[in-house]
Amino acid sequence: MNPLVSIIMGSTSDLPVMEKACKQLDELQVPFEVNALSAHRTPQAVEQFAREAARRGVKVIIAAAGMAAALPGVIAAQTTLPVIGVPIKGMLDGLDALLSIVQMPPGIPVATVGVNAAQNAALLACQMIAINDPILAQRLASHKEGLKGKIEKANADLAQLRYNYKTN
Repeated sequence: MNPLVSIIMGSTSDLPVMEKACKQLDELQVPFEVNALSAHRTPQAVEQFAREAARRGVKVIIAAAGMAAALPGVIAAQTTLPVIGVPIKGMLDGLDALLSIVQMPPGIPVATVGVNAAQNAALLACQMIAINDPILAQRLASHKEGLKGKIEKANADLAQLRYNYKTN
């Protein structure tokens, strides 16, 4: 099984956040890999990874970054694959990482999800891949239908709450 999505993080301290992406990809049955690479500590390894990812069959790269948040941009500079940046909450509640990732120079796009929003990064990666994969597209549709069911159940539960002035 070859990975379609590559999850990259600067260090394993990002794993508690990025685990949500792993679980979502696993649930949708999308092969993925997880590696730690640092834009500052292992720049040659990051460059080699980015240049070889497409040849290995990777379709989308999810890159987590906190603080200086260079990793997604450095990867995007070395590949034509879509790169999704996940800003990691650290200093300034992750705002520093978010701004570092979204403010890429012209020609080096990085799609960016919210701070610590690894699950959304995984879903966005799946939506990109599903353009040419009808089976995955159906899994995504089922996933979204399940979200609808959760809200319907929440409303049924809320309807059971009793207060003197509650009108519904």
